[in-house]
Amino acid sequence: MNKNKKEIIKQTVPVLKEHGETITTYFYQNMFKAHPELLNMFNQTNQKVGNQPKALANTVLKAAEHIDHLEVLTPAVIGIGHKHRALNVKPEHYPIVGENLLIAIKEVLGEAATPEIMDAWEEYYGELASVFIDVEEDMYEESAWEGFQEFKVTKKEQLSDDIVRFTVENKNLPLDYRAGQYITVKVKPEHYPNEALRHYSICSADTSNGLQFAVKREGAGDTRGVVSNYMHDEVGEMDTIQISAPAGDFTVDQGHEKILFVAGGVGATPIMAMAEEAAVNNVDAALLYSALDESHQPFKEEMEALKNNMDVHVKLTHPDGFLVHDDFKDYLDREVYICGSMHFMDAMINILKDSGFEESNIHYEPFGPKMSLAG
Repeated sequence: MNKNKKEIIKQTVPVLKEHGETITTYFYQNMFKAHPELLNMFNQTNQKVGNQPKALANTVLKAAEHIDHLEVLTPAVIGIGHKHRALNVKPEHYPIVGENLLIAIKEVLGEAATPEIMDAWEEYYGELASVFIDVEEDMYEESAWEGFQEFKVTKKEQLSDDIVRFTVENKNLPLDYRAGQYITVKVKPEHYPNEALRHYSICSADTSNGLQFAVKREGAGDTRGVVSNYMHDEVGEMDTIQISAPAGDFTVDQGHEKILFVAGGVGATPIMAMAEEAAVNNVDAALLYSALDESHQPFKEEMEALKNNMDVHVKLTHPDGFLVHDDFKDYLDREVYICGSMHFMDAMINILKDSGFEESNIHYEPFGPKMSLAG
C-alpha cells in the first residue's frame, strides 16, 4: 500500500477501539444472512456469548495498529491459519468475508466511513487475505489427510462428571501430529439446522490404539453446546464420525529444557499429551492442575502415573481454592505452557506475570477464540 493509504488505516485505530465489536457483530449477522451455508463453519455459541466478534475485532485492530510492522501479527496469523485449515476454509471464502466486513464498517460508521477510508480498507483487506491464503496453502499441503475423513469410535470413557474421552481409528490414515494439537469433528445433529464443526484437543501422545480426544459437555439453554452434547448423548462405540487432520501451533519447543505445564478443567486435554511427550523424552517438567472438585477432575490415573517422571500438583477449588502466586514460586525459571477456559487464562496469565515470569516464556491456548484475550 502507498504511504497515504497506510496513514488512513492508522487513523481508523481509535474508531476500531470504540466500535470494533459492533462492526464485527454486524459483520457476522450480515454474512450469515447473505451466506447461510457458512453457518456450518462457525461456532454459534461463541457468536451468542460474543467471543467470536471480540476475537475478530481484536484481530482487525491489531492489523491496523501494526500496518508498518506486520511481522508482529505472525503468531496470530499462524494460529488462525491452523483453525481455518482445520475447518476447510478456502480462498473462495475470503472475498465473501471482505465484502461483508466493508458493509459492516459502512453500516456502523455511516458518513464517517468516507470513500477514502473504505478504499484504503478494501485494499488492505485484500493484502491481509493474500497473507492468510498463502499461509493456509502450505498448511493444506502439510496436513496428514485431506478434508474430513470417517473414523470409527472404538472406545468411549467417562473421565469426570462432564468430560468424555473418545478413542477413534481409521487404519488407512497416518496419525501424524504434535502433542498439543487438536482435531476437528463434523456432525449433523438431527434437530440442528446446520452441520456443526468443533475443535477438540488430542489428549494422549500414545496412538497405539488410535487417536484419543476429550469432549466436555458445554453450556445450557441458549448457550448449550450443540456438538459437545451430541457427542456425549448420541455418539457411541462403533459409530463413525467425520474428522479433519490435526492442526494447531500450541506445541512444545524442543529446545526448552525446563517446562511448567498449567491447566484448568478441560484444559488438561492438550496438556496431558504434552506432559506424556515430555515424560517420554526425559524433559525436566512439572504439572499444576486446577479443577472444581474431585468429580470434575479427569485423567486421575494418568496424572498419578506422571508422578513417576515429574512433579504433579492437583489443586481442587473445593476445598483447596484456586491456583495462586505461591503455587508458582518454585518454577520461576521455566517455560510455561498453559491451557484452560477464557476466565482461567486471564487469571493465570496475570498471576504468572505478577510472579515474575517473562511474558515471552508464557505460551497459552484458551478454549475459545484466542484473540478474544488480546488487547
